[in-house]
Amino acid sequence: MVPKFMMANGTLVRTLIHTDVTKYLSFKAVDGSYVFSKGKIHKVPATDMEALKSPLMGLFEKRRARNFFIYVQDYNDADPRTHQGLDLTRMTTRELIAKHGLSDDTIDFIGHALALHRDDRYLSEPAIDTVKRMKLYSESLARFQGGSPYIYPLYGLGELPQAFARLSAVYGGTYMLNKPECKVEFDMEGKACGVTSEGETAKCKKVVCDPSYLTNKVRKIGKVARAIAIMSHPIPNTNESHSVQIILPQKQLGRNSDMYVFCCSYTHNVAPKGKFIAFVSAEAESDNIQSELKPGIDLLGPVDELFFDMYDRYEPVNEPSLDNCFISTSYDATTHFETTVTDVLNMYTMITGKTIDLSVDLSAASAAEEEY
Repeated sequence: MVPKFMMANGTLVRTLIHTDVTKYLSFKAVDGSYVFSKGKIHKVPATDMEALKSPLMGLFEKRRARNFFIYVQDYNDADPRTHQGLDLTRMTTRELIAKHGLSDDTIDFIGHALALHRDDRYLSEPAIDTVKRMKLYSESLARFQGGSPYIYPLYGLGELPQAFARLSAVYGGTYMLNKPECKVEFDMEGKACGVTSEGETAKCKKVVCDPSYLTNKVRKIGKVARAIAIMSHPIPNTNESHSVQIILPQKQLGRNSDMYVFCCSYTHNVAPKGKFIAFVSAEAESDNIQSELKPGIDLLGPVDELFFDMYDRYEPVNEPSLDNCFISTSYDATTHFETTVTDVLNMYTMITGKTIDLSVDLSAASAAEEEY
């Protein structure tokens, strides 16, 4: 119920290929990637050619943006000739953008819709991170020649835990499904030693869980406001896209963080024929969800049903080496997996002491036409 798209060349897809779980999954490319600017939604330009065509910018700004995109596309960490004498590990993003003379509105869509930063703190941080994020976006976009850099599993995200469950079973993993009220048991030293449900205890050396299972070992870090809409049409002005992401940068709305719109439909087998499901989500900055999410909901057009939801976000404060509890951070408001998968990989390293090598053959996860 917290859907997120996957960047085609992103870390999650690499992780799925590395674990070979992709053999149980079918992906389909997401049709559109859009950004909200000055009251309208526009396709996110990701290459120098798209920058020249984009109505987001005037003629001279297009040229400056094109030069910046070419610099980013050509940039190679290992080849100093592509750096044009700039050290992006020291230079801030603000300085790099100033060097190319880009306007605030251009910076807005590059930072939030291409580099997927959640707020404007990135402007004061080293530019290398933003350049790498932009490269990931454009390489992912090029991979399926679609309208966006994102892919999504057919039948929705429920396929991910199911596929991992099947893979785990192949390697001897045991599943106890539909267990109510799981309670973590601790030994005399305060280390997790089992999980009890319905009078049965499964013994273990380590517990991996989300914050809801160990509320005394986490702290609240925010709230997410969400609207869930069921519709009978695509989102207007998205070129009839059956699946789409729209990012509403904070500055466009006068907020402190971005708002996100996610839409999927029957073409991904997540709704009955003719139906579309849209989510509008944002880090809650007030207690009035409906007025807070209004800018995103207004983009949807007529809706058949609309539901509202608010949930708290937590992060762990425990020391896993002392209690053997490995707790994830709650899902944020983003409509892509780039933040969540970083958390998962950090947990994996804490649990195993190993780092996963994610240099994999990306063609193993195809989202080809014939799979539709």
